[in-house]
Amino acid sequence: MDQDRPPNEASNKASGSEVRPSFPIPVSYEYSIQRKRGPVQRYGWFGLAARIAIGIALIPVILVPLYALVPPVSTLMLWRWVTLQRVERVWTPISEISPHLVRMVIAGEDGRYCAHHGVDWQAVQTVLDDFDESGNARGASTIPMQVAKNLFLWPGRQFIRKALEVPLAYYMSTIWSKSRMMEVYLNIAEWGPEGEFGIEAAARRAFKKSARDLSAEEAALLAGALPNPLIRDPRKAGPQLSRAAQARLRIAGNNGPAAVSCVIPRR
Repeated sequence: MDQDRPPNEASNKASGSEVRPSFPIPVSYEYSIQRKRGPVQRYGWFGLAARIAIGIALIPVILVPLYALVPPVSTLMLWRWVTLQRVERVWTPISEISPHLVRMVIAGEDGRYCAHHGVDWQAVQTVLDDFDESGNARGASTIPMQVAKNLFLWPGRQFIRKALEVPLAYYMSTIWSKSRMMEVYLNIAEWGPEGEFGIEAAARRAFKKSARDLSAEEAALLAGALPNPLIRDPRKAGPQLSRAAQARLRIAGNNGPAAVSCVIPRR
């Protein structure tokens, strides 16, 4: 029977190889590799930038509720860690911090802390009025605005940074209590030239004692150093720091308990 088959088919069968069917019309196969489109090709540069911006904006949205439960770190602390510089911070609950310090910080940094909800628009208006009259502007940052800057933004006086502080301050003030906001502020503020962050590290460096044992005078010196902790040293207070401390003692005495009642309950 094999004699009736074509020679090629017969030889293929004899060799045990598979017989492939022949087609009357030649067929050629074309294979093309479809490259995956990268993010720039899919969205374009504008779309990619928008997605990155949204991702960055979501960072505080996620972290602020988390920081209500866990100790946060500032951008400056992170930068010092990345650059292998010294960082000293001992997280201290607000209940373990001297009430004198809370009074002095509010007196010097945010006198209407218990009255506003993140931004003190009365202070902003005063700054604008002073600028119109003298041509010089001073800061009107509240404690929530300073916390926003320390946790999520960068140092400097750029308008864009100030504009970002406002919604962040309102958002944090909505999520956190006044006591928690003050607790975070006192634990992330830079308080020394060698990587000292937070009041516990500052108190140990300046007075060799815990933050809960600070006197009113010591607290006033530490609060007076906050505007420029790299230069003002409570261990050897110069005329400028001494004047700042005396001003905080005077303001705290005039304010009375109402100015700190949202952090230190009245007894």
